[in-house]
Amino acid sequence: MAPLRSLCVCLCLPLLLPPSAAPAPAPAPARRPDWAACRILSRELSRLLATVKEPHSALEGMQLMEDDPQNWPPRIRCSDACDPLTLETNNTRCLHRIRQALQHYRDLLGSDIFQDQPQPQLETTMEELLDHVQEGRGHRPRHPMAPTMVWAQPFQRHLALKRLRSFAAVMSRVFNHSAR
Repeated sequence: MAPLRSLCVCLCLPLLLPPSAAPAPAPAPARRPDWAACRILSRELSRLLATVKEPHSALEGMQLMEDDPQNWPPRIRCSDACDPLTLETNNTRCLHRIRQALQHYRDLLGSDIFQDQPQPQLETTMEELLDHVQEGRGHRPRHPMAPTMVWAQPFQRHLALKRLRSFAAVMSRVFNHSAR
């Protein structure tokens, strides 16, 4: 009789509990990125970046000392676990960092530092890549950048492109190894 009573309690318990106490449905599995599409788009981004020319030739050879302890703009670091072995088992941290950097550079490309030299193809490619590495559906909102002094815009554009080229090269390697 006891086993029958246990079975009855187990079957009826969900009906007796208020809706808020019922167990929550399991979360939908995170959408996995299309690694092959990411590889193609990251290569396209690198190719487009190679065609962007500096409007002021004096900036091309400039080497800058950078002191940025807050990891901003986002850069892929060893601690982001973007190595091929870790990516096979857990790509969450790596994709989070890539997503964070793509959003930052997308916002920069739409800011005033590129108003004299807009880059619509770069923005479009970056949006497509961002769509592939998004956790959920829909677009992440753009975050407006603080206005830049007109005299500093060429320098800021040079610095942004330099950092974006560096990021794109590392990101391409991540997607190239992961798409195999």
